Amino acid sequence: MQQPYEAPGARRVLVVDDDPTVAEVVAGYLDRAGYVVDRAADGPSALARAAAHRPDLVVLDLMLPGMDGLEVCRRMRARIPVPVIMLTARGDEDDRILGLEVGADDYVTKPFSPRELVLRVESVLRRARPAAPHDAPSRPHLLGAAGLSVDPAARRATKNGAELALTIREFDLLTFLLRHPGRAYSREELMREVWGWDFGDLSTVTVHVRRLRGKVEDDPARPRLIQTVWGVGYRFDAEPSTDTDTDTDTDAGTGADTAVTTAAAMDTAPNTDPKAV
Repeated sequence: MQQPYEAPGARRVLVVDDDPTVAEVVAGYLDRAGYVVDRAADGPSALARAAAHRPDLVVLDLMLPGMDGLEVCRRMRARIPVPVIMLTARGDEDDRILGLEVGADDYVTKPFSPRELVLRVESVLRRARPAAPHDAPSRPHLLGAAGLSVDPAARRATKNGAELALTIREFDLLTFLLRHPGRAYSREELMREVWGWDFGDLSTVTVHVRRLRGKVEDDPARPRLIQTVWGVGYRFDAEPSTDTDTDTDTDAGTGADTAVTTAAAMDTAPNTDPKAV
């Protein structure tokens, strides 16, 4: 079988979906966008292909036969720090949150527009790409506070000298917070500034804040760096307070239950794109 032409410098995307129609449509759109596309129909095949040809990004269906997408994501992220976009069934909010919890960088709900998926792929890869040399003078070489150090150009973060294993979005979120200490941001603002989305499921922000706290806080259950601001959102305190009140994710905004329910309702709106798959 003749191998497809691979342009020098082309980014490789692994598409994992057991539905051949979905996989073919997604692969076709990505191919036309200039990506080299590999395909797999199940978890073991996906892991084998990723080991043979390391992808720059993985589009991963949650509902796979045998080994589900969550387990594939766990195993793949344990081997290589590859960005993952999860495909989930519309309305399965718990599954979306689980996907983010195991390290997915983004998710797209079915049915979806292939064009939207390509834009999501481009967004995630753009954020994963180290800054070009000419971009370096426009921002600080290193950001740091409270034992944390971030090198935006190298996309490297440490806590007390130990390197932190952060996903792309976790790194972007930490970098943004370090650049804006002492200011409270709503989840809508963080979604716009960090994710580049004007709308979406706000539980995405909540999950990433919780995961980031688990990696940068000494006691994630009693965070001192990433504070929840009641009725607003979150604030990074460069000089941690000594307040002993327990701070959790559930009080960001006007109430997480309301916010998440509203976000889920937004996410279940019908997809009007006639080419949705």
